[in-house]
Amino acid sequence: MTGVRGGRALAVLAMLVLLSAGCGGAERVTGGTSGSPPDGFPVTVANCGVTTTYQRPPRRAVSLNQHATEVMLALGLEKSMVGTGYLDDEVLPEFRRAYDRVKVISREYPSFETLLAAEPDFVYGGWKSAFDEKAGRGRAALRKAGIDTRLNIEECPAGPVTAATAEEEIRAVAEVFGVPDRAERRIALMRAVLDGVKRALSGAAPVKVAVYDSGDKTAFTAGGAGIGNEMIRLAGGTNLFADVDKPYGNVSFEQFAERAPDVVLIYDYGEQSAEDKKKFLLSNPALKDVPAIRDRRFAVLPLSSTVTGVRVADAVASLARQLHPDRFA
Repeated sequence: MTGVRGGRALAVLAMLVLLSAGCGGAERVTGGTSGSPPDGFPVTVANCGVTTTYQRPPRRAVSLNQHATEVMLALGLEKSMVGTGYLDDEVLPEFRRAYDRVKVISREYPSFETLLAAEPDFVYGGWKSAFDEKAGRGRAALRKAGIDTRLNIEECPAGPVTAATAEEEIRAVAEVFGVPDRAERRIALMRAVLDGVKRALSGAAPVKVAVYDSGDKTAFTAGGAGIGNEMIRLAGGTNLFADVDKPYGNVSFEQFAERAPDVVLIYDYGEQSAEDKKKFLLSNPALKDVPAIRDRRFAVLPLSSTVTGVRVADAVASLARQLHPDRFA
């Protein structure tokens, strides 16, 4: 009889949790009410159309996508993480030991069942695809399961994505976990790197740059609304497709040739290596008279460094060295 009674109690409890989640409206209150909230809590955070009030920091977080994982590790939150998934590259060396302490629950995105098995109270995704509704991982579905979520604000920007956007993202995650001082320390390090680049490039003429992400019929390139445009500017370049009013867009190779970039910036990821992308561009007849192709002037950044996260400053420094090697000799 004890087992039956206990089973009924658990069923009632589960029903109450689901009912309370379903009646939460636009705002969710999380973290329970037992005991006094920690200093700085509760906090209410609005994120990409979802508003959540945290009574205390998450204790069982899962991060999905490289930049989400690295933001959490940069804030020293590995002890609050029960899982991670979907890296594009190796994590940065400074985060390796912390990363190795966190269970990898999936090589790419986990199924809804795998995610639930980790028993998270918070899931932080870098891309919208982390919360794919068709795969059952929608933010509303996770909310009903009692799991809070955050999506990197690069996926729902109020305007152009800049270095300030990366700082805002780091601060917001730190606020959720009650570690604002850690965010300020990380941001100070990033600003120091950017200030060093700015000093090195003082008086340098901007280099005309076009991004080649991928594509064989058209070129998938960086437009003016994403972090890529800001990184090129801070690295002493001019994005020739800044007039594309979105983070990315397809342009013809004829347009690529007409704008005549001095340097082609290749985003390195996926099955096609950066070297293979160079070979493709060099063999494209439409580009043979483009200065960057004629002079074989390429810059390369890993895709994981071209998103809104903790890599932004170092990626700007890397790009600046490739665009203006004479300034960093």
